Amino acid sequence: MGFMKEFKEFINKGNVVDLAVGVVIGGAFGKIVSSLVDDIVSPIIGLLIGETDFSAWKLTLKAGSMGADGKEIAPVTMNLGSFLEATIDFVIVAFVIFMIVKAVNKMKRKKATAPSAPPAPTKDQVLLTEIRDLLRK
Repeated sequence: MGFMKEFKEFINKGNVVDLAVGVVIGGAFGKIVSSLVDDIVSPIIGLLIGETDFSAWKLTLKAGSMGADGKEIAPVTMNLGSFLEATIDFVIVAFVIFMIVKAVNKMKRKKATAPSAPPAPTKDQVLLTEIRDLLRK
């Protein structure tokens, strides 16, 4: 089998296409959530704690200095604001995924619990039932 034919079969499988669509939608959703956190949630948190730029909240471990050669040495910081924003992003995305999975599982359970009507007896079964009933008499 040729390489291109195998590749075509691989791409045409439903799971691969579904996965690709999921990745693209997930990436776009991640951008929306990041914007929500950066542009709406973080300013509110910054307002509550008294800082205007919450994402710039840092804990300085070592102050910046000037090196012997005259080059500036950057300070060593823990970027707590950025970490908190990433954590909020994660919690929002995880919650939305949880709700989607919960809804899908609920729909699957409804399909599984819905009783299906028993199949109608075939002509042979009807005839055999009639014969059985006649023999009982």
